[in-house]
Amino acid sequence: MMEHFTIFRIFLETKTNFMNRLTVALLTITLFGSALSTHAQSNDDMKAMMAYATPGEIHKMMAKSVGDWSCAITMWMAPGAQPMSSTAESKNEMILGGRYLQQKNTGNFMGQPFEGIGVTGYDNAKKVFVSTWIDNMGTGIMYLTGTWDAASNSLILTGTMVDPSSGKDIPVKETIKMIDDTHQEMAMYITAGGQEMKTMEIKMTKK
Repeated sequence: MMEHFTIFRIFLETKTNFMNRLTVALLTITLFGSALSTHAQSNDDMKAMMAYATPGEIHKMMAKSVGDWSCAITMWMAPGAQPMSSTAESKNEMILGGRYLQQKNTGNFMGQPFEGIGVTGYDNAKKVFVSTWIDNMGTGIMYLTGTWDAASNSLILTGTMVDPSSGKDIPVKETIKMIDDTHQEMAMYITAGGQEMKTMEIKMTKK
């Protein structure tokens, strides 16, 4: 009887030790697999971050606008209204390691000093251009996004701007045509009452 009990106890101890070793082995495999997966994911995340942060060919194209420009501005305040003309100066430079094009504009508007700052970038992750504009004639920020149209050699941006009289956003479209390395043309349109209206045209010449 004692022999049978001893054999049964040895059997239980052997089975328990085997199960413990099996559990440890499975846990080790699981943790190792998880570590490999995490490592692979971390590498992929790092590669994506590097691609997102690295200026590319499009940023080099944007850098062609660097320099000092003379601007001839034509504005229309309402459909059929007589155009208003003025001049301005624009100083363009690439900032933050060649990632963004910053424009600082100075001039006069309706007899008042005018200052405006624009920043244009290309989002490597979203594959779109992004643009912001602020000036001393308002307190808001205009935000536009868009793509490059190779057929017209133009950047086409769309977004919204606030209508000061209503406080509501209205649709805006902006086109920037690269005529050559020293000439560009910008046009801005707003949509009001379901109709698109051209409100501004700027002819730019690099000094």
